[in-house]
Amino acid sequence: MVHHRTPLFTALTEHAKRNPIPFHIPGHKKGEGMENGFKTFLGDNALSIDLINIAPLDDLHQPTGVIDEAQRLAAYAFGADYSLFSVQGTSTAIMTMIMSVCGPGDKIIVPRNLHKSILSAIIFAGAKPIFVTPERDADWGIDHGISVRSVKKAIERHPDAKAVLVINPTYFGVCTNLKAIVDLAHHYGIPVLVDEAHGSLLHFHDKLPLSAMQAGADLAATSMHKLGGSLTQSSLLHIKKGIVQLEKVQAMFSMLTTTSTSYILLASLDAARKQLALQGREMSDKAIRLAEYARSQINEIPGLSSFGREILWTDAAFDFDPTKLTVHVRELGMTGYDAEHWLRDHYNIEVELSDLYNILCLITPGDSKETIDCLLNALAELANEHYKQQADLQALYVKLPEIPQLALTPRDAFYGDVELIPLGQSAGRIIAESIYIYPPGIPILLPGEVIAQQHIRYILEHLKVGLPVKGPEDLTVQNVKVVVEVKAIF
Repeated sequence: MVHHRTPLFTALTEHAKRNPIPFHIPGHKKGEGMENGFKTFLGDNALSIDLINIAPLDDLHQPTGVIDEAQRLAAYAFGADYSLFSVQGTSTAIMTMIMSVCGPGDKIIVPRNLHKSILSAIIFAGAKPIFVTPERDADWGIDHGISVRSVKKAIERHPDAKAVLVINPTYFGVCTNLKAIVDLAHHYGIPVLVDEAHGSLLHFHDKLPLSAMQAGADLAATSMHKLGGSLTQSSLLHIKKGIVQLEKVQAMFSMLTTTSTSYILLASLDAARKQLALQGREMSDKAIRLAEYARSQINEIPGLSSFGREILWTDAAFDFDPTKLTVHVRELGMTGYDAEHWLRDHYNIEVELSDLYNILCLITPGDSKETIDCLLNALAELANEHYKQQADLQALYVKLPEIPQLALTPRDAFYGDVELIPLGQSAGRIIAESIYIYPPGIPILLPGEVIAQQHIRYILEHLKVGLPVKGPEDLTVQNVKVVVEVKAIF
């Protein structure tokens, strides 16, 4: 019964009903000082709770009232000892995790297909990344998780590592054997941090993979806004007491978090927790059923395919979240990027991401059979239009570049003396910035790595087909920043 309460959201609505005269920020003062068109669109209700940390509403940085109660309810719902509300997305939660356990020179074991927020934290902390290569699926052109075997090897080589970070599930819904990794790391006294950005439903259905807290992880960052029903930019940071210090995590979180916290975002987390705690199983069951229906229908369409549990062949691809619907389009003789544009132009459908070979559609409790059937009709027409025309073409060969050599720590490369040179002339140089495909934000090159010709080709290939290559200071990606090479003295 405790989860029927929404202490923070309720306090906000009660405060709004009292209609106090505000002499504090935000300056629009319940919309009275706001542009009328925008005010009308948002409505009085939303603007009445766009408030700041005045005494009756508690303070995210030192919560002792309704925010503290709301965070404890979230922890209870997700099986954590304590949870923190993030109004700066999962990126800030991830940076908090890493910077709470790592300082200058400390080692952290991380998968190479890391999100850019992980790299940012490594640079800020001055940590040394020990990269673990994720399992790669050449048929689908995607990375899975990291294996227990590779983590064990990394720990044995670097027993002084301060943490192991795991991405679970991947953007495409594939999960590693997380519990085995947690047990292994804990045997060495090393905490496990989980980037659980795409796993907010996992804890609430036994047909879904284990959540980070169920697997015994020490810290986990969960994007409630992605699948859990809260507003964009709102996330949770879960903490298990033991190896990590709760107080240090809270202090680091406060250092990285704005002092002008959005109470609308905080309230949405409170309400989303209530919904998941009370209806999470039913919500998850609906999303699973719709996704499995979509997958079975897609696999009947000539030229298209969508993987399920058959993709699980290793402990790095140990379990699968079926609500992630990956549609493989390479047999149509087109890129995922082309398919994304076709769906937008012909059916007003927006997908989560596209790459050279796939599009990804997220099926959530917000979907219905009507939305799924619209997607299926669109995909059937897409395949009918292109598969027949391209029937004689051979399937594309999936090429993935090798992991570059790390010659400098990311911090040393990022803050070192740099120069700008043409991308085509950069082979053999140490890059001082990141280059990644976004979404999902997986890097091709990270600061401190040696650029090889294959990386240049891979970048140019993505640019040629119009895929979003991001990261460099030069937005055209014609030039890249590299570390200045000091000439030898003879």
